[in-house]
Amino acid sequence: MKRFAAFAALLFAASAAIAAGREPVLKQVDLPHNYYWRELYIPQLTTGPSSVSFTPDGTALIYSMAGSLWRQAIGSDEATELTHPRGAYDYQPDVSADGRSVVFSSYNGDGIELWRLDLGTGAERQLTLGSDVNVEPRLSPDGKRIAWVSTQGTGHFNLCIADLDAGGIHNAHALLGDRQSKISRYYYSTWDHALNPSWTPDGKRILYVSNPEVAWGTGDIWSVAVDNPTDRRKVYGEETSWNARPETSPDGKLVLFASYHGRQWKQLWVTTPGGAAPLPLSFGEFDRWNARWSPDGKRIAYVDNEHGNTRLIVQTVAGGATIPIVAKTRRYSVPRARFTLDIRDEQGRAVSARVAVLGSDLRAAAPADVWMHADDGFDRALQSAETHYFDCASTCTIEALAGDTKVWVQRGFRYLPWQQTVKLAEGAVTLPVTLQLNDLPPSFGKFTSADLHVHMNYGGHYRNTPGNLARQARAEDLGVIYNLLVNKEERVPDIAYFQPDPDPASGDGVTILHSQEYHTSYWGHLGLLGLSDHYLTPGFVAYQNSPLASAWPDNGAIADLAHAQGALVGYVHPFDTVPDPVNDKSLSNELPADVANGKVDYMEIVGFSDHKSTAQVWYRLLNLGFRIPAGAGTDAMANYASPRGPVGMNRVFLETGGDASPAALKAALKAGRTFASNGPLLGLELDGKHPGATIARPAPGKIAYRIALRSPVAVDHLELVQNGKVVKAFALAGDRRNFDARGELDADTSGWILLRAWNDGADPQVLDIYLYATTSPVYVELPGGMPAAPDDAHYFIAWLDRVIADAGARKDFRSAGERDMVLAYLRKARNRYANLIVVRR
Repeated sequence: MKRFAAFAALLFAASAAIAAGREPVLKQVDLPHNYYWRELYIPQLTTGPSSVSFTPDGTALIYSMAGSLWRQAIGSDEATELTHPRGAYDYQPDVSADGRSVVFSSYNGDGIELWRLDLGTGAERQLTLGSDVNVEPRLSPDGKRIAWVSTQGTGHFNLCIADLDAGGIHNAHALLGDRQSKISRYYYSTWDHALNPSWTPDGKRILYVSNPEVAWGTGDIWSVAVDNPTDRRKVYGEETSWNARPETSPDGKLVLFASYHGRQWKQLWVTTPGGAAPLPLSFGEFDRWNARWSPDGKRIAYVDNEHGNTRLIVQTVAGGATIPIVAKTRRYSVPRARFTLDIRDEQGRAVSARVAVLGSDLRAAAPADVWMHADDGFDRALQSAETHYFDCASTCTIEALAGDTKVWVQRGFRYLPWQQTVKLAEGAVTLPVTLQLNDLPPSFGKFTSADLHVHMNYGGHYRNTPGNLARQARAEDLGVIYNLLVNKEERVPDIAYFQPDPDPASGDGVTILHSQEYHTSYWGHLGLLGLSDHYLTPGFVAYQNSPLASAWPDNGAIADLAHAQGALVGYVHPFDTVPDPVNDKSLSNELPADVANGKVDYMEIVGFSDHKSTAQVWYRLLNLGFRIPAGAGTDAMANYASPRGPVGMNRVFLETGGDASPAALKAALKAGRTFASNGPLLGLELDGKHPGATIARPAPGKIAYRIALRSPVAVDHLELVQNGKVVKAFALAGDRRNFDARGELDADTSGWILLRAWNDGADPQVLDIYLYATTSPVYVELPGGMPAAPDDAHYFIAWLDRVIADAGARKDFRSAGERDMVLAYLRKARNRYANLIVVRR
């Protein structure tokens, strides 16, 4: 138990030390869409169990829970902690056949290494080095070899094998060679991976999951001969999702694996080593996964999320009787202290909030029954690992190692962060927390905050419900959540919840609205807010190497269908970089065409993209006279243990006069009475008008402005932007969280003016790439109309030329009619931009 983190965690770094150094968790993995593989494949810190292994006699389990390994007899309610590393978290135990040791994976904020624990002496030995990602260790039946998955040398997930003895591992090598598939894959690397290894009972073969020439899903179940790796056989083919984890029964006759198999939730299935059509071993509208056979093959142990959090179950194969494994009594390996948070607002009312606790052991701590979440990135100069957090319903009790414990309490953007280091001693103490309000002056409007882009369930560790989603919103001081139903490859996890009206779980200051995200990574993803009748199926197009490969219906056609239902249509998480029509020959995003053709009601200026890059494109559209309101959405996978961010991390403030009805929300967003933010609150008034309004003047002159900034964290830059150019930069001093100013601007031409705030780099208190906020514009109309913006028009003409060329070259339209409709639509938009050059010359 003498393991230590490589360097100390600094959860609460001073703002002066903040630099642009935020990088993804496990940055050494060279695969696209890290938010998927990190949650669906990599072990995550949960307060409930996450993975399990039987002891050889089948009477006890060794499992991972809260970042430690535990041992618990089946039928007992007492668990004994076996490991408790400093600054690290232990997962994925596999017990040796002789019962003397257990191998496991351990994450230290840098990489994931394999370790071995001697169950007799408690001695631990590190097996791998190099700060790669090493996961899923599995011991051979004779204990002389070990198989696992590693990114060493490639950054991709490869199947490795090594000899194992008392001195550690020897002769480690990749069992399968590197291979690139020729087929196009959007969510996966062109390099094939090999995952989920397990040994056959005779120790001669390894089952694994791989994706050679598979476009969707993580691949098929395969078998390889350990001593002749050219002997590979496909056992069974289907669209797996990272954690099928096939395992042969002890008698060698069945293969157990997890699959959603055309359903919305993962359950346990069995096939045979010969690949017989699978049959379900379990049922339910929740997930079961990480299943293991008992040594006698009569029972299985698995993790499920039937009640929301993860839990551990032992089930008989014949009959399905279950025994929940509940650690009512926990025997810790280190002394513990207990403290209770009592969180209240400025009026003394009990309120919920987001909480992060870092113990003196440099490990995150939380109550035993909450959902633990993790940030997806961090600055390694400021922290040794990502921030972990949970929601506290006003009062919550936490056990942590005695000593200095850091506590951070945050409730949305209207309250200042509460931070304190508490010196815990053995025993119990109550820690009162009073949050300080730091809201905008009410003269700027009466706002309702909304996250336009949340996914309640999306394949994560937890099972979410509208009631719990509302609780998540309250902890973030968030008024409205648009739960965007969307496919996760074959399935649509929340499809049963679709309804036009607010969810019945709404209330107590929170409204839950079920809407839709339309998936097409070819044209760009759309948010469809407020569908009045039905979900638009199938929900995606242009999925190459699938039956739905055609790029029709394009986004313009989908926008028409959504508008026919009274919905608003917006472009979500638009751009990670500024599109380059000159050099990007595969540019296919349809935004310029949909804007020109009047289909776009809003854009997520603050979202799961680069806010500054998105704003540059937005400014060009505004310069051409297109009035596109600023929206915001987190793209939060709200049932993830490692989400993109908590609900409301990116939110839009809608000036509704306090009316939170769906109609009022839609009207405010459509009219541009908004500001979008991941922290700062912005107030803008020009000649008494607020964002979304128009100032009509008979002649040029001065415009009076009044602005306000209220922010939970320090702001580097606060600026007024007019027609794409900064016309006033305000000097911020002190803590740079509060600012008010008045003055005048020159209004010599028609156009638009907005207020924005941004930071140069990341801030650990903003769980996003950097701080950013912007109002929607106030529009100015003067005689003569908008000034010419030929550079902006030419930019979008070049963009559409690329889109037209790429779409025209596609061979997968189902008919010439589909292709002709799309190209005519795109050319109509191109002509609109060309006409703007002529008209304003």
